[in-house]
Amino acid sequence: MAANERPPFDRELTDIADYVMNFKVGRAAIDAARLCLTDTMACALDALDFPDCTKLIGPVVPGTVVPHGSRVPGTKYELDPVTATFGFGAMIRWLDFNDTWLAAEWGHPSDNLGGILAMADYLSRTRIAAGKAPLSMREVLTGMIKAHEIQGVI
Repeated sequence: MAANERPPFDRELTDIADYVMNFKVGRAAIDAARLCLTDTMACALDALDFPDCTKLIGPVVPGTVVPHGSRVPGTKYELDPVTATFGFGAMIRWLDFNDTWLAAEWGHPSDNLGGILAMADYLSRTRIAAGKAPLSMREVLTGMIKAHEIQGVI
């Protein structure tokens, strides 16, 4: 290979890209994702009863305003997507009861939901402000399913 040639992508990366772009999610998976999302939301909202959790949620700089920011469920916060992801992710994982993931693995598939939901909210609110349609819940659930599958299978 010449010095100016790009080497081929790793097989894992191409498999993930192919899956994300081409796999069509079925009705049964969407129904299961709705249940997983409901379970995750319930666990996250229950975590708001714990002051040690709630002190992790909020803007890095008090009073920061983020136009079309990501909302943190159950709170008044509208934050940048990264900070919202951290706060919502802390809520999701706080009680560690979510998604019945009982394997001795390092992560829960629902760990992806803090980022997925924060970005979906931010993108949707930005689109609405620009006069465009927000993401559909089916698009959000499809992203969730694909993230779960990539984490749990690949």
